[in-house]
Amino acid sequence: MIFAASRALECASRAGADEVEVYCTTDRSVSIATKLEQIEYASESLTRGIGIRAIVAGAVGFASTNDEKTIGHASELAVTSARASQPDPDWSSLPTRGAYPAVHGVFDSDIAAIELSRCVELAVAMIRGVTSTGATPTSGGLAVSTGTSHIRNTNGIEHTEEGTSISAFIECIVKDGAGISTAYDFDVSRSLDIDTFEIGRRAGELAKQSLHGGTIETKKMTVLFSPLAIADILEYAFTPSLSADNVQKGRSMLSEVGAEVGADELSITDDGLRRCGIGTAQADDEGTPSQKTMILKDGILEGHLYDAYTAGKADAETDIVSTGNAVRSGYGTTPAIGVRNLVLGYPASDVVAETTSGVLIHSVIGAHTANQYSGDFSIEARNSFLVENGAVTKPIKSLMIAGNIFDLLKKIDGAGTDVRAVGDIVVPTLRVSDVQVVG
Repeated sequence: MIFAASRALECASRAGADEVEVYCTTDRSVSIATKLEQIEYASESLTRGIGIRAIVAGAVGFASTNDEKTIGHASELAVTSARASQPDPDWSSLPTRGAYPAVHGVFDSDIAAIELSRCVELAVAMIRGVTSTGATPTSGGLAVSTGTSHIRNTNGIEHTEEGTSISAFIECIVKDGAGISTAYDFDVSRSLDIDTFEIGRRAGELAKQSLHGGTIETKKMTVLFSPLAIADILEYAFTPSLSADNVQKGRSMLSEVGAEVGADELSITDDGLRRCGIGTAQADDEGTPSQKTMILKDGILEGHLYDAYTAGKADAETDIVSTGNAVRSGYGTTPAIGVRNLVLGYPASDVVAETTSGVLIHSVIGAHTANQYSGDFSIEARNSFLVENGAVTKPIKSLMIAGNIFDLLKKIDGAGTDVRAVGDIVVPTLRVSDVQVVG
């Protein structure tokens, strides 16, 4: 991998690039799919590839390949692409080398050495977890990955990262006479410490508890969003507004640093160094050292998320540098701004016991349709329950929530102790007042 990166850098420079960045990945993955109570398929794969970004007179070109024999051609193609593109007057430079911090909990040798047969056992345990409750599994999956990335550029960056991950999910259904209810659960970790039987058991129990749901009238009321529910809403309705690229292009509602955008005691950080975090690494995908970035403090907007390009484009008088938020979905893509580990903090308590009247929502459908600029969303709630006099009581059959994420953040008045990492968003159950509920 290191030799391939060095060769690509040399080829692109020789072809006439002013700056070159090479990003290489190797990934060994195992995928299991389940259907009903059976393993539908199990596969193991090894993926390798290299992406080359070349800059010529401020114009950016990109090419990628998964064949080491064509590295020279791909490098030249990246340069040719740059020459055919319009120069970007806002281009500054690729990032330069910095001091890389230590990170912990991102590589597990047990995952790296896991066999396909062991992955099948874990998937079967998840199915057994569902059936132990009397529910019927419908579909699910388990994925294990061990990856290595190497980034190198003409500004002196040479950096290698290793990481592992495992994720599992399952959906199930329960029928009781005319009553039908569904539910799902999942978990994700950087270590082989997830309990797949428990994932299935939780899904089955939730489906059973949701049977014979009643109705609710349309009105404004207190809503408790579980970690799964609020994480979905934040991902699609809120995080796009944190991107400096969207701010600079006038596509963000969070343009004014110092503005009040959340409840008084609400804090939000993006932590690329979080122990065992799904988005944790020593560097981002441009080679900029990772850091912890304060986004909201006591409800006040402190700043945005930057990559090297948007930091270079910012007003020179602000002394803005990349926050280490350049991320890629693979070697075949150029970097874009994304969250690393978005951590929401609010004083914790037993929010259910403290709620006189409200509704608890375990998950939502349709958050991906949210307006990324305005923050407006309209979603269907799944596995919802009435909260009465400090206790979770009756299930609710059908429920819609309509609102705006920026209004919602200002109305937070409670948070649970059940902090959970839902992918790269870390959040507890949040209680929000005066939410429009459509029965």
